Amino acid sequence: MAVDSNTAADSPIVMGRIARPFGIQGWLHIATYTELPENLLEYAPWYLRRQGQWQAARLADGRHHGKGLVVKFSDCNDRDAAEALKGIEIGVYRDQLPESAADEYYWRDLVGLQVITQDNRVLGIVDHLLETGANDVLVVKGEEELLVPFIQGQVVKSVDLEAREMRVDWDPDY
Repeated sequence: MAVDSNTAADSPIVMGRIARPFGIQGWLHIATYTELPENLLEYAPWYLRRQGQWQAARLADGRHHGKGLVVKFSDCNDRDAAEALKGIEIGVYRDQLPESAADEYYWRDLVGLQVITQDNRVLGIVDHLLETGANDVLVVKGEEELLVPFIQGQVVKSVDLEAREMRVDWDPDY
């Protein structure tokens, strides 16, 4: 079943993309957006976004290779078929992912939250996050773009997914 990614509130979460063919028998290199590339192999089915539509795809095989993955789809049997898939995004539905712990969040859940200081000043909305190594950073867009470290307890005081807001101890003039 195809899902229109422009109108579906519950569209798949993009977890990677098809990078390029691998060999001549339809195998593909996959660039993953997961911390551990092989984790993507735990989810089935995968959904591929073709011309704005999400379509289920069945993996025949897959394994960790170098810094990413190589996979074979059941309907991709030669290099030409693999070449035609180059650049296509790979997604999985939220209900395919494990539940996060009480103090852990998927980045997707944080995007769109309103960010408010402890003195009730609205800083803006979480636009996206950056991985910096030391800690993740919230990119908050409001009157100006702010970079706020995602350090729970110290900077991020509370996250309320139902209310769609995050309370922070952060001076926007910092």
